[in-house]
Amino acid sequence: MVPLLVAVSLCAVFCAAVFPAQGKARTDTTDIRVAAAADLQFAMQDVAAQFERQTGTKVDVTYGSSGNFFSQMQNGAPFDLFFSADIDYPRKLEATAIAEPGTPYEYAVGRIAIWLPADASVDVARLGWKALLDPSVKNIAIANPEHAPYGRAAVAALQKAGVYERVKPKLVYGENISQTAQFVQSGNAQAGIVAMSLAVSPGMKDGKRWEIPADMHPTIEQAAILLKSARNKENAKAFLEFVRSAAGRATLRKYGFTFPAAIATAPPLSSQKK
Repeated sequence: MVPLLVAVSLCAVFCAAVFPAQGKARTDTTDIRVAAAADLQFAMQDVAAQFERQTGTKVDVTYGSSGNFFSQMQNGAPFDLFFSADIDYPRKLEATAIAEPGTPYEYAVGRIAIWLPADASVDVARLGWKALLDPSVKNIAIANPEHAPYGRAAVAALQKAGVYERVKPKLVYGENISQTAQFVQSGNAQAGIVAMSLAVSPGMKDGKRWEIPADMHPTIEQAAILLKSARNKENAKAFLEFVRSAAGRATLRKYGFTFPAAIATAPPLSSQKK
């Protein structure tokens, strides 16, 4: 049984993802409307604030699960840019002519970690996977693998570690990776497998964490794409250029992201056909 407070939180997050434009008056068509994977919650706030200070263009960001956003965009959701935690979703949007051809850009590679609150008795840095088997860990939060790339990575890592069947009864699922982190922070789960970008965020950096080796799960290739419904493609392209700039990469790196080798050699979006 999900506690009432958590149920309310679930509803709020779900509604925000499904109805991203509700309650927001749109008056400036130069604003950029961004759908961003939940692991970008803190990094994107930082990047967007820097871009706004430099250009005066407001970046209006909605966070949620990549899979849910993908479904919304197939049904005409009014976004300009999509920052996905799974590169396959932008590729599919390009293939179905919902996004501008040639614009998918792999902006980062995600990392995952086992995270416990600072006052947890379990030493996850020493125990690694064994921390999840400790009797004090009654529930383990992961993102829903049906539509969250971080959830799929978590399941794959648990399987490769040989502990999935033992911990499966303990698993509780967040709608996205941000909600997964909330479950552990609130005490509704005693441990969680979360994005490193959240584990190092202001509200979680003092907790206990152990980074899961990258070779234990599929690479979390994260990509952005420009949608054909973008109201101002030039401003949207300018924001993508800023994300790929040295300043943008430095900010993403600060929040625990790494980068594919090709990120420095991809042609600028300004060279793409308009």
